[in-house]
Parts: sequence; C-alpha cells; structure tokens
Amino acid sequence: MIKLFRGNIGPAFLAGLAVTVSLSAPVAQAQTDDFASTRNKIEMALLGATRTPAEIARDEIERKPVATLEFFGLREDMRVLELVPGAGWYTKILAPTLRGSGKLYVAIGTDTVAERVLNQPGFDEVEVLHLPEGMTLRELAPFNFAVDDLDMVLTFRNLHNMNAQSRAHLNDAIFDSLSTGGLYGVIDHTRRHLELDDRENGRRLDPVLMIKEIQAAGFELVDFSDLHASVADDLTLEVGHETVTGRTDRFTLLFRKP
Repeated sequence: MIKLFRGNIGPAFLAGLAVTVSLSAPVAQAQTDDFASTRNKIEMALLGATRTPAEIARDEIERKPVATLEFFGLREDMRVLELVPGAGWYTKILAPTLRGSGKLYVAIGTDTVAERVLNQPGFDEVEVLHLPEGMTLRELAPFNFAVDDLDMVLTFRNLHNMNAQSRAHLNDAIFDSLSTGGLYGVIDHTRRHLELDDRENGRRLDPVLMIKEIQAAGFELVDFSDLHASVADDLTLEVGHETVTGRTDRFTLLFRKP
C-alpha cells in the first residue's frame, strides 16, 4: 500500500509514479552508499548540548532524523539550505553534521533560530540568506537566494503555509540555487488527493499536487518514503488537533535538478 497517497488516485497515476521511481532507483541506492561517516556525525549532533529534552523526545517516534537525512542523501561535505528553520530543531542537527566539511544556510523565517541557536558556540558557520525586503513566506514574488551551486535544499512541514503561487516562486528559486544533480527534500502533512479546502485540512497538502508543482519548476522525482506515514491519522482533522498533533500522516518526497 502506498500510504502517502491515500484517497482517490487512479491506477494510471500510480503506474506512472512506479515507473518514475523505478527508473530513479539506482540513483537512490547510490545515495545510501558510504553514509557511515555522515551517520556518525548526525548521531553525535543528536547528543549536542543545545538540544532540549523536548526536542530529543521527538527523535525516534516522530521525526526519525537519521533515517530521514539518509533517505534525502545528506553527506557531511554538502552545501545545504534549510528553509523556514523555526526554532531550529533540524538546524541543531544539520549544522554540527556539516561543520568543517560542508556548509549550512538557513532562509525564510530565521529570526527565532538566529536568536535561540545561531548565537551559540558551534553555529557561527551557519549563514542566513535573506528574502528581498517586504517579502514574506506567505506572499512570495519571483526572487532568488543570491547563492548557487547548492547540493541540497530541505523543507520540513512548511509548504502548507503558502499558496500555490508563492510555492511556485519558491520552487523556481530553489531550482536556480541548486547545482546540476542537486537534491530537494520535502516533508509535509498529507491531504487526501483532490480534496477541496475546508476548515480541517488547511494545513495539509495533496502530495500528488506537490509533485506536479515541483516538477513544473524543472525537478524530477527521485523517490518517496513512508518514513512519516501514519495509518492512525485518517486525514480528517486539523494537524494541530490534540489527537493527531505530532503524529500526522506526512509525505516524504525527494527531487533532483537534472
């Protein structure tokens, strides 16, 4: 069962998705090779003094950072952009992992992470990329990150805060910032395929439409994962509802710039 796409999805789409993923399988397999050194650095970062007990409690049950970053193909020598870092849950893992060999950039909504994380020892190499003045996550016009040749861009449960036009401008900027072969990893809360907007699903996204939007920017789909799928979430409740918060069904997608 493909948990990511529960709902009304036709067999033609699933067949096409299977072909796309199968063609990319050798690449995805190659990305899992030689992960040992990076894994060690991630696991050391998980023990970092800046991480709070509440952050640590989310590791294995909810966020699975080692498996997630392995799926996305992270390597310790990459130049990586994390979008909308929030309070820095992933920043506290990515920055120590990349320190010395690679580089971490953060962009969009960086005030909190700058205040709580980036001023602490060990995070001085993280670089903040700023949006053009007056532009916000919810209202993006065409722009660029003023950086190129990135190896990876990651966004964790952020695209649902944007409308389709803003996502299109963001995806274009991400595409331009990546080097050829660069990777784009996306996680977000799942909405049923083609379900109309209502009060409960406003912070959920149709993964099929996300694939379509991101491919429209020029990306190719490499793979999907059920790491963050949850059969306990029937996709009917708002993601902040007490019975599903922290345990929503989430799609996990990996794209590449050809």
